[in-house]
Amino acid sequence: MKIALLGATGQTGQYLVKQALEQGHTVTAVVRNPAKLAVHHNNLKVVTADIFSADSLKPHLKDQDVVMSCLGFPASFFSGVTGYTSSMAAVVGAMREARVNRVITMTSWYTEPDSGTQSPFLIRFLLLPMIRSVLSNMYEMERFLQKTEDINWTVVRPPGLKNLAASAQEFLTHEGYFVPDSGGQTAVGRGDVARFMLSLLNSNAWVKKGVAITTK
Repeated sequence: MKIALLGATGQTGQYLVKQALEQGHTVTAVVRNPAKLAVHHNNLKVVTADIFSADSLKPHLKDQDVVMSCLGFPASFFSGVTGYTSSMAAVVGAMREARVNRVITMTSWYTEPDSGTQSPFLIRFLLLPMIRSVLSNMYEMERFLQKTEDINWTVVRPPGLKNLAASAQEFLTHEGYFVPDSGGQTAVGRGDVARFMLSLLNSNAWVKKGVAITTK
């Protein structure tokens, strides 16, 4: 497939680029700084664009089969995070102009404000308050996608992320904001997140849905 990938220079994005190329896909990596992507491949095209501008993104989405996003934005204690909603609004606008209707993006467990009430003590009272500005904007982005009628979206929600390559472990999935029976798993390898996202290219199981994931 032809994949337009945003966030390709990030830690999860780099795993996704590598795996997509290994699987024979053609990747257009939409980046801000091409120097940060040290991969060279005949099926990889690296382009620069403003991720907050539909006009800037549109030329790079034309003729693509799917848009995938691993974009991430830092938490802020002093102001709200807006990167997730602003970038996705631009992406969807560009997709409509380019006539692409499939997008796969990643957020996190516990984006919905009340979903963290069942999380472990340290996560609930220490971690979640620290990253609430990020989770809130992720949730706004998810709500934005839910309101689109013409976009076949999937939101992948992993827990904490570890810098590990893809494993062969089975995935646990749940249509919700966390995996209830996760066996205490609070983190998953970035390579496995990329592996799950790419598996969605061959399945309609999670179209127009948000899926929380972890590994066994």
